[in-house]
Amino acid sequence: MKKKRLLIVGGVAGGASCAARARRLSEDIEIVIFERGPHVSYANCGLPYYVGETITEEKNLFVSSPGLFRVWFDIDVRANSNVLSIDRDKKRIEVQDLKTGNVYWESYDTLVLSPGAAPLRPKFEGVDTPGIFSLRTIQDSRDIINWIEEKKVKSVAVIGGGFIGLEMTENLKQLGAEVFIIEREKQLMPVIDSEMAAFVHEHLDTNGVVLHLGSPVAGFKQAMDESISVMIASGKTLTVDMVLLTMGVRPEVELAKDCGLTIGELGGILVDDQQRTSDEDIFAVGDAVQTRDFITGRERLVPLAGPANRQGRTAADIIVGRNSELPRFRGVQASSICGVLGLTIASTGLTEKNLKGFADDTGPYLYEKIYLESGHHAGYYPGAQMLTLKLIFSRDDGRILGAQAVGKEGVDKRIDVIAMAIQMNGTVFDLEEAELCYAPQYGMAKDPVNVAGMIAANVLRGHFPIKHWDDPAASEAYIIDVRGPEEFAEGHVQGAVNIPLNRLRAQMDQLPRDREIWTYCRQGKASYFAARILALHGFQVRNVSGGLNIIKGGWSRDCRDNNG
Repeated sequence: MKKKRLLIVGGVAGGASCAARARRLSEDIEIVIFERGPHVSYANCGLPYYVGETITEEKNLFVSSPGLFRVWFDIDVRANSNVLSIDRDKKRIEVQDLKTGNVYWESYDTLVLSPGAAPLRPKFEGVDTPGIFSLRTIQDSRDIINWIEEKKVKSVAVIGGGFIGLEMTENLKQLGAEVFIIEREKQLMPVIDSEMAAFVHEHLDTNGVVLHLGSPVAGFKQAMDESISVMIASGKTLTVDMVLLTMGVRPEVELAKDCGLTIGELGGILVDDQQRTSDEDIFAVGDAVQTRDFITGRERLVPLAGPANRQGRTAADIIVGRNSELPRFRGVQASSICGVLGLTIASTGLTEKNLKGFADDTGPYLYEKIYLESGHHAGYYPGAQMLTLKLIFSRDDGRILGAQAVGKEGVDKRIDVIAMAIQMNGTVFDLEEAELCYAPQYGMAKDPVNVAGMIAANVLRGHFPIKHWDDPAASEAYIIDVRGPEEFAEGHVQGAVNIPLNRLRAQMDQLPRDREIWTYCRQGKASYFAARILALHGFQVRNVSGGLNIIKGGWSRDCRDNNG
């Protein structure tokens, strides 16, 4: 009996995962992968670190090879093969061998599309000037390395401040280059909220990275000495030796679109929760698809390797006939992490920007947020590093909607714990009770995750009324800074009155009872104590979550500080 044929367009994360999973589940199908490039499965997330010489051997980037797929899985991998078109009526694809130029047709019983996403390359004036690169493939990294070595690059403009932009910034700095980041938005790392991104800005500034925020690139020009002039819409011009375009990606949907598959409103291939497209015999996975948010059910584009791998597995389960178990891709929550020059930025779930962008303000989108600053392990144990955590949750039932954290140590652990809680539809009350590992060099008896849950739970129980600096009511409040006079003199909120925590009870008779009082300190801890004192004496009081550090986007130096 002739075996059914599974053809997969594209390897790397989604396509390769689908192929390997399908083979592990069945020996009764023929599997062929068509990859446009020479490499079927490589670690594209490692490319910046190869450029920066952290990864010294190119071979270490290769996850698997065509030979390995053939020997281990009996899968035919055809590298350097570009799929030109899909004939849905005859269930076949048109393929061009890029080495020979030969064009041929291959029939399928089931087709999986995993074309990925392409780097955005807007049509700026001079964008094709030599020395301007994107980074997506092994060959891209080779071209960048060659240019750096041949031109002895000393300065680079990075256009875009997302994941690749920051990772390339770190690696270029390690190579000794001066780095300028140009970002059209007013913040870097659009996957987090602006007040959290402020910590990233401070860190990069401290490390000598020059930021140009809130103004897009207007064009490029090449000088006689082969340097590149980068013109910014603000009117400034930078002269650099190399330019990297890292402005994000767009789903590669041309094949799907040309054969009549449904494309979603966000520009990705539309699939159901089993990765099936509008054609029941064609599936799609990875960066090219439009998928659903786990929390809201809304459509999203999430170009991340983790979801792509899981989508590939889901499609394989359906294709080989495991329908009786009803495998479903449950959606994405966009858990992500990035490191730059010793700083870690991580997030999971929804941001406040996401929530404010929704048209309706009902149900779980009636949200609250709290901020927490803490050492990543016990303060009395040497080496504690400050981290800042933002937790967003439903006002109705405490369900966790999202979290973001920034710091030098311990960020990944906390966001991973909260990510798992979100997957289990957990609440802040679950974080409050979470039993996590503790030893002084690893964490605290009350871990930052626990404390975030406790603060949020207290807010919902009415024990801890809070306010935020962006609340318009701030202009009407009587604001007390409970830090010491020296700290107050170094900088404070305009109009604030300085009453140190240790003098609060003695000066209580000076406070108004006909106005709402807001307390703040540097981090929010001492001001919480102050707010509790005032509340127990009958004052209308709220604590400003996150304190002064959330306004100024910076950390206090001492993780053991007890005054705020």
